[in-house]
Amino acid sequence: MATIDQIDRNLLRLLRLNARMSNAALAAEVGLSPSACLRRIRLLEEAGVIRGYTALVDNDQNGIAVIINITLERQTEEYLNRFEAAVRKYPEIRECFLMTGGSDYLLRVEVANAGEFERIHKEILSALPGVLRIHSSFSIRNVLMTRSRKSR
Repeated sequence: MATIDQIDRNLLRLLRLNARMSNAALAAEVGLSPSACLRRIRLLEEAGVIRGYTALVDNDQNGIAVIINITLERQTEEYLNRFEAAVRKYPEIRECFLMTGGSDYLLRVEVANAGEFERIHKEILSALPGVLRIHSSFSIRNVLMTRSRKSR
């Protein structure tokens, strides 16, 4: 795929807000025919720009998001690879980002309560290889999730 233009950016913006929006509605919104719109979406998918579609689950039903900053003992390739391989084994860890700045990794988990997080902290986080420091923050609410509900 060549470069992403303004129409592609608009399609991506609309799909982020509502991935179930019909092709006809998408096409009308960005000023394309339905066939041209579908072709562009397929190209974005084939190029890996759109990697998939998902359901956004209400945190009131799903639990509390916990953001965890991890600092490793060392930032060598061996330490990073061991840590990342270990993180992939735990479905409780929903997201893991290699970061710049004060910590090496940012993780996101979702828990029903503090007791569940305590289990994850003891059994998973503190057992990850090479971890020097763990700093966890509990979310209050997802501001952008609220925006998504209102835009429907």
